[in-house]
Amino acid sequence: MTIDRAVTVAVLLPCHNEALAIGKVVRDFRAALPDAIIYVFDNNSTDVTIAVASEAGAVVRREPQQGKGHVVRRMFRDIDADVYIMADGDDTYDASLAPALLALARSGPHDLVNCVRIATGDEAYRGGHRLGNVLLTGAVRTIFGDRVQDMLSGYKVMSRRFVKSFPALSTGFDIETELAVHALELAVPIAHLEGEYRGRPPGSESKLRTWQDGWRILMMILKLIRHERPLAFFGGIALACALVAILLGIPLLITYLHTGLVPRLPTAVLATGIGLAGLLSLTTGIILDTVTRGRRELRALAYLGQPAPTVPGEPRF
Repeated sequence: MTIDRAVTVAVLLPCHNEALAIGKVVRDFRAALPDAIIYVFDNNSTDVTIAVASEAGAVVRREPQQGKGHVVRRMFRDIDADVYIMADGDDTYDASLAPALLALARSGPHDLVNCVRIATGDEAYRGGHRLGNVLLTGAVRTIFGDRVQDMLSGYKVMSRRFVKSFPALSTGFDIETELAVHALELAVPIAHLEGEYRGRPPGSESKLRTWQDGWRILMMILKLIRHERPLAFFGGIALACALVAILLGIPLLITYLHTGLVPRLPTAVLATGIGLAGLLSLTTGIILDTVTRGRRELRALAYLGQPAPTVPGEPRF
């Protein structure tokens, strides 16, 4: 039996054209967590991001497939650590908060600690981004569970078993949504801590496109509903079909009961077809619900296959 052991911490910084900020971000995380290994994953930058990050002391790696989702997938696959801290490389998050986030993650222990952003200026959190975050986070909380706050925050602490059981299927900024749903579906311990969120350095431009990325995130939510809640998804389609079929069929039924005739045969055929489509949709939902349960069990087994985090000072056998 040992009392404790050194915990390896990896700071993961996905970057694309962040030469103006990445040097300061690396130095700030180095000052906050001197024993951590800081990785900068460059995503086809056309400026001097790689040179600045290397000069600041980061371990630089490259991901040629464009998109934050591709970068996160590569980071999670390639880096081995006990605890992972992920933040953006644009100097909008407070690196000095990292020790508090790490302590909260280990004291739980929590598999996911999310930094809830508190804007410190008008440029930090544009109105469209704020509204979109509220709406999209609210949708996920309603459908998958209300244990997540500020779903689109890019500043997180994650355990090894959370990272290594995460499939990472997204390609862009919708990766944050997939991370949140993964945590909710596995019912892992989640915690939150508020932190400063500031504007980008002068001359630096956000890679987030409000409408395009908002639409992609919304589509990701719908896709996750279809994958993780197939009975509800296809059951909703079946219910809509049944309602339409009933509305079309009631007048025909009334006419038939009074006259014994079906004068609008095309409408009768249409109502029957819509009703059958609803029945097929319901059957699809029932079948896929069984498949989803099996997938959920496999994810849980992958999660349990990794060593559980321990509280500092807790005996390890």
